Formats: sequence, C-alpha cells, structure tokens
Amino acid sequence: MSDILSFLQDHQSEMEETLLRLVEAESPSTNKELTDQCGIVLQKEFERLVGGKAEIIPQERVGNQYCFTYGTGEEQEQILIIAHYDTVWSQGALPIKKENGILYGPGTFDMKGGLTTTLWALKALKEFNIFGKRKVVFFVSSDEEVGSLFSRETIEKLAKDSSMVYVPESSISPDAAVKTSRKGVGWFTINISGVTGHAGIDPWAGASAIEELALQIVEMKKLADKEKGISVNVGLIEGGSRPNVIAKHAHAEVDVRFTAKEQAYELEREFQNLTPFLNGTTVEVSGGINRYPLERNAEVIMLYEQLKEIAAGHGYELKEGSSGGASDGNFTAGLGIPTIDGLGPQGAGAHSDDEHVVLANLPYRAALLAEALKKNI
Repeated sequence: MSDILSFLQDHQSEMEETLLRLVEAESPSTNKELTDQCGIVLQKEFERLVGGKAEIIPQERVGNQYCFTYGTGEEQEQILIIAHYDTVWSQGALPIKKENGILYGPGTFDMKGGLTTTLWALKALKEFNIFGKRKVVFFVSSDEEVGSLFSRETIEKLAKDSSMVYVPESSISPDAAVKTSRKGVGWFTINISGVTGHAGIDPWAGASAIEELALQIVEMKKLADKEKGISVNVGLIEGGSRPNVIAKHAHAEVDVRFTAKEQAYELEREFQNLTPFLNGTTVEVSGGINRYPLERNAEVIMLYEQLKEIAAGHGYELKEGSSGGASDGNFTAGLGIPTIDGLGPQGAGAHSDDEHVVLANLPYRAALLAEALKKNI
C-alpha cells in the first residue's frame, strides 16, 4: 500500500466530516446567498487543510468563484483541476443521512464528493512535502449546473496555461469508472412564422406555422445517427393561439449531442440551412454549439493509463467509460488540452432522490488524484 493511501485511510473520518460540512452548506445554483455560504465553507476547508493561496472571484448574479493554488512552480505551464460547488437541488429538497457507510444528500455525488477528495489529495501532497516544477490550480465555479455562463471564460483562460486538466466530477456508476470521453452539446431555437386565417371559413388561405414546425421536426430527426452517437431531441414546442385559428407562430427548443468536433460543424451547418416546406412560412434558427466533445484521443488515453497503473498499485482495476452528459471538462478538451473526467468518488444518483457517495471510497479516490499529481508536477 502506498504511503499516501495509508495516510488518507487513517484520516477517512475527517474526510467524511469535510464532505458533510460541504453537503450541509446547501448550494442551489440559482440562490446566490446560499451558494456564497457554501463557498465560504469550501474556502475555509482549503485553508485549513492545504493552506495555499485562495483567490475569490466575485460574481453578481451567481455564487462567487474560487481559484485555489498549491505550490509555486518553476514552469509556466500548470496543472488544472476544475470543479463546481453548485447543485440542482433547492434548499431542503433532499434529506441528509448516513446509512451503512453511505452518505445521502444534495450534491454528495455531483459533486461535493469530488471537492472533498481533491482537497484531501492536496492535503496529502502537503503532508508528504511533495512539490514540483508545476503549480496546481484548483478552480471551483458556482454555475456549472446552469450552463457555466459566468465561469466559462475563466476556465478557458486557465486551461490555456495548463498542461493537463483533471475533473473530479461524478464517476460512472456502479464501478466508479472515469470518463475518457463526453459528448458535445448544441442548443438550437427554431422560430416559425406563418400566415393566420380562419380555420373554418377558408382553411387553405393561411399557412400554418405549426404544420411547418412538424415538417421541420421530421427533417431535424433525420440528422440523428445512433451508430455515430448523434442524437437530436426536440424538448419543447409551442405554437398557435386557438383551435379555430391557423397558427401564425410556432417555436421549438432542440438539444443535439455528438461525439466528434467534425460532427458539431456539420450539425450547425444543417440547422442553419433549414428552409421552409410550406409557401408563406419562414424559418428562423438561432443558437449553436455550446460545448465541443471530450474526445478519447491519445493524450486522454495516456492520462487514463497512468491512473489505471496507480489504481492497480492500490489493489483494484480502474475502468473507463463515456458519458452523454457534458461538463466543464468539455471546454478544456475543446481547446485541445488533455482532459480526463469523472474522478469523483464511487456513488450514484446524480440529480436524483437517492444521490449518494460510498464513504469508504473517499481515501482511494483522493489517493488516485494525489499520486497522479505527484507524477506530473
């Protein structure tokens, strides 16, 4: 057993206390007051455990962001860890309870478990006086669950100065596999204008925006390709005013997912080129690609193989997998920075009522990250 893993196992109860403090400080993305209170807890834990530099990046509409630094580093390139402390849960939505070595509660799995293991990974490096030529920058946002509108610029700026990126997001259940690929995401809005009229007196005089939207939906669904990992979901439609009135307006919100950057370019081109089927209607498309995919390339495989070797030394096999969901790791991967995701502890139930983390896995996951940092700083 490695000295780092042994140290962390000896401090598992303290790791559990850190996690519980973060979970009890509930942090809904849309409640700045609560998220800021959680951010203060996070900052205090970092200063107590690691004692490095803590920079607060104030925000007006969402919780404040935090940029923590471990080490000084001689080299210009740094190692970046990105995470978030906001959750999808409103205050009091889920009970917090510990049963049979499992902690249940809002944000346990997504992603306060990952915050906890990162803090303690850095604590372990400090305990063993492990510093290197690269500093470690640990950036934590407060708006990931609502699209990272206020944190994306900072994440991408930090990524450009980084040699690699670790993302302690929730792992893949049930085996705590890491994520070596994630799909990219695009969001499109389709607005249709038609020609209104009386549906009974002269039903053929108008041009229904709803009928045009129906035809456009069929056309958009042709872009989906299960084998290539491309999905097109029309998640919201609105239109019309009354049953006896030919619809003048119709509207749709569309989510697309894809596995390669080239697919993103093609999908964006196809959506922008949508043209009307019915005379008298117009089609207006807005939106576009939100995040490029995290692709499983040679550099990502290298990071995974390194983690897999560390895990084997700890007595278990570290598996890998893919996710259809996106994270802030998509931003860094989209810039070409080697990024590996899903480094959070074993658990399940992200965004669901049984969200939880397996507490005995906390030392293993912290040791995994700590030893990966040790190899690369």
